[in-house]
Amino acid sequence: MAVCFAVAGLVTALATQTFTLAWTHSIEKIRWEEDYKVEGDRLRLVEARIRGSGAGMEPPPDSRFDNGVWHYDPHLAPLARLHLQVSPYTDGYSLCVAGRCEPLAARLRLPAATTMVVTVSACSPPAASSRGSRRSP
Repeated sequence: MAVCFAVAGLVTALATQTFTLAWTHSIEKIRWEEDYKVEGDRLRLVEARIRGSGAGMEPPPDSRFDNGVWHYDPHLAPLARLHLQVSPYTDGYSLCVAGRCEPLAARLRLPAATTMVVTVSACSPPAASSRGSRRSP
């Protein structure tokens, strides 16, 4: 399996089993990171990290504080899909694979100043390179 990002009728497939989504909280301006793993046809959120608290971002009781960051297991069932709101009014998501991060909007070649929903899901591996391929759904 791979990871697919669907938006505006196009799908970008990425040949990876693990990835991290990162963003800055729009109110508190604190970085948040979530690590995902493809398990069959689902996405499992395996760890989350926040670099502070406030405005609904309190770390759960079983989290651990390590080197200025709260780490925890969200204890969620695997997801069939994840919906991300992309907006010109926030800093946007970063997509990290194998230690390399880049803005999600740039990776997906999204038009600037546009609000849209990106759907993330497990999918069949792309036939193209590991950088991903764009194809119609």
